[in-house]
Amino acid sequence: MTGRGAWAAAMLLFTAPGMAAAEPSAPAAVGGLQFQPPVGQPMTYRVTTRRISRGGTLISFSLVYALDWQGAGRGYRLDTVLRRIESDARPELVRALTGLVRPLVGESVTYLVDAEGRSVALADPDALWARVAERTRALAAEATAPEAQQVAALLASLPEAEREKLVTADIRALIAPANAAIPATTDDDASVSIRHDGGQLSIAKVEKGAVAAADRGASALDIDMLWAIDKTTGLVLREQRQNWIVEPGSDARTLAEERVRVLTPGDPG
Repeated sequence: MTGRGAWAAAMLLFTAPGMAAAEPSAPAAVGGLQFQPPVGQPMTYRVTTRRISRGGTLISFSLVYALDWQGAGRGYRLDTVLRRIESDARPELVRALTGLVRPLVGESVTYLVDAEGRSVALADPDALWARVAERTRALAAEATAPEAQQVAALLASLPEAEREKLVTADIRALIAPANAAIPATTDDDASVSIRHDGGQLSIAKVEKGAVAAADRGASALDIDMLWAIDKTTGLVLREQRQNWIVEPGSDARTLAEERVRVLTPGDPG
């Protein structure tokens, strides 16, 4: 695995190919929702990515975060810790990929969110990246594999905007007003459906696309998306995106990629 290939593999843990996080410059206008996160209540946030391996089986990686909301002036402070990474992949693959993100595991990251939930920013990015850089250098010094040394150099040279995207993508997805991927209304679009179910707002969207395959050219792609949003807090309790390859000449589909973000009460332990 080359240095750049290793870094791309590490980024899979945060954003699967074809599932890129929405840019923060275009927040969603989720109408009728208040933003009032549960202050002082520990929460678990699990982000799972599944994709087809070279052997044709689905492998999964899960990032498990501990979250804690507090008031901060007119807005809120969100303290997060990436507690661990879980996977059902081969042990050697797990070791490689988790080794690449070890500088972020266990690191406390604080975000500042405005009262409307539309602005999300790192509280002290310089201090965060100074700590991560120090841990990265230490891990690289201990590593014997050249890939680890190369990834350490890549992380150190990553542009500031890319660094922020790395650590804010999952948090922006968690906060409905800041999640630009969520459709605001149906707007006579048959691909979008919105349903009110008690204290939850459920939004579904279907997109069509194409994916290149080396052995058979381009294949049709169905993209199914679903969001379950808590009306009281304005937080996304569940987000699911599935990429399905449609078999030519039939309605048969094969799941190629899936990302699921789930928010639950309590500390992840």
